Amino acid sequence: MPSPIEPPPAVLVTGASGGIGRAISRAFGQIGWYVGVHYYQDKSAADATLDQVRKVGGTGEVYAADIRRPESVQRMFDQFSSDTQGPLAVVCNAGVGQSELLVRHADDIWDNVIATNLTGTFYCLRVSAPLLLARGGGPIIVIGSHTGFHGAKGQSAYATSKAGLIGLVKSAALEWGPHNIRVNLVLPGWQKTDLTEGIFPEGSGWLDHALHRPPASEEMARTVVHLAQLNDISGQVWNCDSRNL
Repeated sequence: MPSPIEPPPAVLVTGASGGIGRAISRAFGQIGWYVGVHYYQDKSAADATLDQVRKVGGTGEVYAADIRRPESVQRMFDQFSSDTQGPLAVVCNAGVGQSELLVRHADDIWDNVIATNLTGTFYCLRVSAPLLLARGGGPIIVIGSHTGFHGAKGQSAYATSKAGLIGLVKSAALEWGPHNIRVNLVLPGWQKTDLTEGIFPEGSGWLDHALHRPPASEEMARTVVHLAQLNDISGQVWNCDSRNL
């Protein structure tokens, strides 16, 4: 009798309707994974990401959730788990930015950035851990930012949310390591996305980079995929550009 076909590994990528999430989703599709393409409001953009995943050889579906709400996160992960059977991975990429000086910072903007970037990631980690545990462990990769280490003018809420992810990732790695759940933080560097529109450096704006250029989105995405396939690394920070931390 022919041996049964094993289901492909599956990854849920939050914020996959945007530029970084789309590049990561496509990279997982290229190695034949099932990709859960998360979006909040822009379903057409999520569908476009899923179309790219399928064109390069992957499979998947789109999943809607407001990651600021724990019940919405729970429903998304329950559906994702129900749709898949193989090994699981999670990429927490969803996030929002802001551009406002600290003394002028509106409360609602601060609350939304923290709720999305930091608390939303917390919700995703908390819900995903039992699902990974049930399948023998697996990788969780959180997308952070160089700004979380160094701050930036006009980016106080964003920098604070990304700095918080450092402690969250390192704590989760220590708690879940004995159960083979690996949690790492990836800094993608400057990528041209809706989030960086208007602030993306141009011309000679790369002098703080040793290579004097930003990282390619394809290389950043391959780094995330490679990290997801490593079994012995957890609690680490991976920087994808040539700046010092």
